[in-house]
Amino acid sequence: MAELTRMFVADVCAKPGRQPAAAMIKPLREEFGVDYCIANVENAAGGFGVTPEMSSQAFKCGIDTQTSGNHIWDRYELNRFLAKTPNLIRPANYPDGAPGNGFYIDDLDGIRIGVVNLMGRTFMKDIDCPFKKADCIIEEIRKVTPIIFLDFHAEVTAEKQAMLYYLDGRVSAIVGTHTHIPTADEHVTEKGTAFICDAGMTGPYDSIIGMHKEPSLKRFLTGLPHRMTPAENDVRIAGVIVKIDSETGKAISIERYSRSLAECSSNKHSDSAGKE
Repeated sequence: MAELTRMFVADVCAKPGRQPAAAMIKPLREEFGVDYCIANVENAAGGFGVTPEMSSQAFKCGIDTQTSGNHIWDRYELNRFLAKTPNLIRPANYPDGAPGNGFYIDDLDGIRIGVVNLMGRTFMKDIDCPFKKADCIIEEIRKVTPIIFLDFHAEVTAEKQAMLYYLDGRVSAIVGTHTHIPTADEHVTEKGTAFICDAGMTGPYDSIIGMHKEPSLKRFLTGLPHRMTPAENDVRIAGVIVKIDSETGKAISIERYSRSLAECSSNKHSDSAGKE
């Protein structure tokens, strides 16, 4: 049995999130023996969307495939970039005609991996059914590889758990994103699917889901809109490490990780994080 080690980097939030990603992904890949890295980058640009420049830089930081979610459309200039960058994917269950692709099949030394991005509908946009879309995509990917990694970008834990039991044994891993709050329910099912409701956030944890606390509090207290800006303190990189059997595509283990920027021995890559 050949054991593969896949690393998922939780939602990268604004410049404070891009900094630990730039500084720590490569050292963490070496530490954990990671052969493939996936990261959700839909909040990389000021917490709302990602620019082509930021996505390009993220690939240089050691990310192989980038996933996203409902904020992928916040930067209009990304649409053309999506069309020509197959390993930056958007939720596959947006209706036909949306720019870009919802899944990507990569080849690493002869071992193929399918990466899928889907978005939930509860308390989110009323788009196509993620469950039915998953059926179509997984059937196509399994023709070439049993190794399938799903980023399910959804609001509620019930919908994420439902996706687990719907796809149990048909995919290697289902990692939930979107809430920016890491959950403690990581496990591998008897059928061999690794799961966690939410991998958390790569960004400032002294915050309300990555944003300064005061404007967020005012929104709850007054019901009025307030400008949200990224926080800066207690910056961490977080996510999960998933080990997978290369022959069967079944997960062997899933483990959470969280490291502060201060723990990084060298920040030599962090200057490339950019201004926004």
